[in-house]
Amino acid sequence: MAVSEDDGEWSPWEKEEEDPEESQPLIPSEQVPGQADSVNRSMESHRSSSPILGRTSPSKKVQYFTAFSATMGALAMGTVLGYSSPAGPLLMSNATAGPVHLTKAQNSFFSSSMNLGALAGGPIGGVCLNKLGRRGTMLTSVVPFVGGWLFIAFAQNFAMLMTGRIITGFCAGITSLVVPTYIGEFASPDIRGTLGSGFQLMVTIGVVYSYAIGAVVKTWQMLAGLCIIPVLIYFVMVFFAKESPNFLLSKGKLDKATESLQYFRGKDYNIQTELNMLQQSVEDAKRNKASFRDLLKPYILKPLLISLTLMFFQQYSGVNPVLFNLTTIFEDSGSTISDSISSITIGVVQVLATLLATVLMDKAGRKLLLIVSASMMALSLTALGEFFYEKMEDEVWAVETLGWLPLASLIIFIAAFSIGYGPIPWLMMGELFSPNVKEAAAGLATMVNWTLSFSITLIFVPLQDAISDFGVYWLFAGVCVLNLIFSVTVVPETKGKTLEEISAYFGGPVVSSDSHPSRESDA
Repeated sequence: MAVSEDDGEWSPWEKEEEDPEESQPLIPSEQVPGQADSVNRSMESHRSSSPILGRTSPSKKVQYFTAFSATMGALAMGTVLGYSSPAGPLLMSNATAGPVHLTKAQNSFFSSSMNLGALAGGPIGGVCLNKLGRRGTMLTSVVPFVGGWLFIAFAQNFAMLMTGRIITGFCAGITSLVVPTYIGEFASPDIRGTLGSGFQLMVTIGVVYSYAIGAVVKTWQMLAGLCIIPVLIYFVMVFFAKESPNFLLSKGKLDKATESLQYFRGKDYNIQTELNMLQQSVEDAKRNKASFRDLLKPYILKPLLISLTLMFFQQYSGVNPVLFNLTTIFEDSGSTISDSISSITIGVVQVLATLLATVLMDKAGRKLLLIVSASMMALSLTALGEFFYEKMEDEVWAVETLGWLPLASLIIFIAAFSIGYGPIPWLMMGELFSPNVKEAAAGLATMVNWTLSFSITLIFVPLQDAISDFGVYWLFAGVCVLNLIFSVTVVPETKGKTLEEISAYFGGPVVSSDSHPSRESDA
């Protein structure tokens, strides 16, 4: 269901279009002295009768529900990430029912190929954000999402499997960009961190969904078919959501933007000040429309480099290679738990830790959680590397004496990743960029993230051959130490700040509720 640029967005609540000439600018223009008193009396009268000028704090219920609706896309994305773990052994098994049987090398490429699709999904999603809208992009992505899973479910050869995997990865790349952006634009500053971190929480639930269903069903075809269910739920829930007020303002639809913001803040909340600031910010963005060349401007380059570095540390912390070798690590620990139960156990730990992050995000703040996350990841990876080093020296002694260490290290590592470097890079991607550069910068950050994900998965086995298992984990631990230093010295705290305040922090256009033309800092 594509939504055209000219039409803006369709909603079940859509009202009849008003005459454009009746729409008045929210930022007052200069008036002659004789008019001031009458205008002020008129505004006071409007305040006393308008339903939008009651509550002193915005309503939260609609925001929570809309965030839940949007993050159903993250759950669908999680099923893509988790699918290959239970499906891989089935695809390689000679007992697998169906025409497709993969070699180990083919399965490895099948697992990682979703990153290639996601790599394309990032920049294309960035374009769609401003053409179809945030809601329109989410709805439109459902069609290829379902198509990709059908390609996998009905695959007759390796080429069909790869096509489906790349298409679902492409949709995951779009989702990873549009959902955090959408939530970041409608969420109130005091709960934006909590709502934004829900994205990573739902991704982890989607991974567990794949693990759990994969432990029950007997075929990879049935598993692929059941992964369509979250996508369809995503479509239905987003269909009844409203478009981002930022996007509507960018298309000149002031009445719809007002209706949208009022819907998100509650019918009795005074949205006038916030709406004035949003309108001014969007107008500034139109006047200062950024291209990729403009990314070199200091107030854009600073947050862009922070976002790209956060993405680098997220991927090169080693989380994907660790999860990819989950079964081997459990086997080395001497655990008697089955592979499927082990995977589900780690998945549940990830969900619980991410849930904790959603609670702490707007209390502890982004910066503190990143510091704790990097510290604990460095310690747990060091311990994991120590086990493999001792195992190389004396395998019997290491397994008998330290057999518990890999499992304990892995649980701590996954928990630490999930409270900080799992959700926060995606959350801050939606916070750091000003409206005029969000399309280009967020698209680039998403593309870089998926490129890093593919590259670390690709080089992991050669690294193991070159510096052995313990060397790889100690290398990842060293990256986490650098990560810790970066979090302490460079990353700003964005907790409780409006998007306009964050932009101004980096020297971007300054917007106030009663301002006229904005100014750009020399910072």
